[in-house]
Amino acid sequence: MRIRIIYTGRSYQTAENLPDEITLAEEAVLEDALHAIRDCLPQGEELPPTCLVSLAGQHRGTVANHTGGQLSDGDELVLIAPVAGG
Repeated sequence: MRIRIIYTGRSYQTAENLPDEITLAEEAVLEDALHAIRDCLPQGEELPPTCLVSLAGQHRGTVANHTGGQLSDGDELVLIAPVAGG
């Protein structure tokens, strides 16, 4: 199945390494998608643990603490990197 990836926020250098779409097994869950995304990052680079996670329009928590969920073909996974400042 194909999952669309959208990455927003301040971590522009991280976003440059992420694909717009990933292909996963039919029985894949959210953690499988996050693992596939981490594999796309350069060695030593990580997604921010406070990065918000939304799957198919539903907030799932953060990269560090999220609820799981079964993926469906065509789902959209949105990662929202933390933004600091005022």
